[in-house]
Amino acid sequence: MAPLKVLSVASEAVPLVKTGGLADVVGALPAALEPHGVEMTTLLPGYPAVMQALGRGRAVHAWDSLLGAPARLLAGKLDGGYPLLVLDAPALYAREGGPYSDVAGRDWPDNWRRFAALGRAAAEIACGAIVQGGEARHFDLLHAHDWQGAMAAAYLRYAPMNERVPAIVTIHNMAFQGWFDREVFAQLGLPASAWAIDGVEYHGGIGMLKAGLSCADAVTTVSPTYAREIRSTTFGMGLEGLVAARGNAVRGILNGIDTDLWNPAGDTALTARYTNRTLERRLLNKRALEAEFGLAESDGPLFIVVSRLTWQKGMDVLSGVIDHLVGIGGRLALLGAGEASIEQALRAAAARHPERIGIRIHYDEQLSHRMLGGGDAIL
Repeated sequence: MAPLKVLSVASEAVPLVKTGGLADVVGALPAALEPHGVEMTTLLPGYPAVMQALGRGRAVHAWDSLLGAPARLLAGKLDGGYPLLVLDAPALYAREGGPYSDVAGRDWPDNWRRFAALGRAAAEIACGAIVQGGEARHFDLLHAHDWQGAMAAAYLRYAPMNERVPAIVTIHNMAFQGWFDREVFAQLGLPASAWAIDGVEYHGGIGMLKAGLSCADAVTTVSPTYAREIRSTTFGMGLEGLVAARGNAVRGILNGIDTDLWNPAGDTALTARYTNRTLERRLLNKRALEAEFGLAESDGPLFIVVSRLTWQKGMDVLSGVIDHLVGIGGRLALLGAGEASIEQALRAAAARHPERIGIRIHYDEQLSHRMLGGGDAIL
């Protein structure tokens, strides 16, 4: 039987770019689904880190104007040799800062264009409108992740395409919905019919996640529990009515971890590898982690945080109790980035407690492995 060919479009994927769990899932899916007869190609924006990892790449298509910006489609490989496509549009992605915000933590004002362009490109690629290597490559399914990829489903429904390809949208975090002013609608390249309650319109503006949930053939979430929760006003973030209306089209699939990638018995990022029978070797990782974060050696508990620094992850709670944690003998090593106010509060705590709190405000996949291999408890 021929494999199911899937185009996965997302704003981040390990090991190339990561702000949270979305990247872990997107990066792990090609290998996880291959044994089940799925051939997955991943499409990412051409951020500086992605372009650097890709190298020269191989140009397979060019747009003179993709929502107003010149762009190229480059082909390469993810770790493990899985197909990777990168949307190289310097006017949209070649910037210092994070995937969604500048170095000061402010959202890029043209995020609507940056990710609508990603969705438009994904729709064209999925339905065979892009010629690669002399022939159009067709996909059986488009898989879009969160609001940054969700517009791909809207473009498949409303924009002229070669063929109709089914789309799935996965909600990793309902709180981030990609809402923008109505004035940008005219620049999206969609027909007037898309401005509708079952299209892209949401509270008088453009709702990118809402558009994806309306237009997708199916919707998945990161767990069955979350699929139930987002039907409530507490967790639905205003979209609970739409989720309920989609009925059985919304399903939860429990996320897990890559047990090969995170196995301390074979993790080359660790100072000392160990198994459940050689747990004493973990102490070597703890000592190395203390040194890396400038923490004083201690047999007391070393807590670690590897997370997006946002209220949704409880990081505001952590910043409020961090002095107490140190007061009762704990120490903390933290890796992440996010809300400027939380970053500032954590930096201030590290300044108050030298050798007890170490902070790294960025993304470092190898460091995250060393932290999980050497910390005593994960917050």
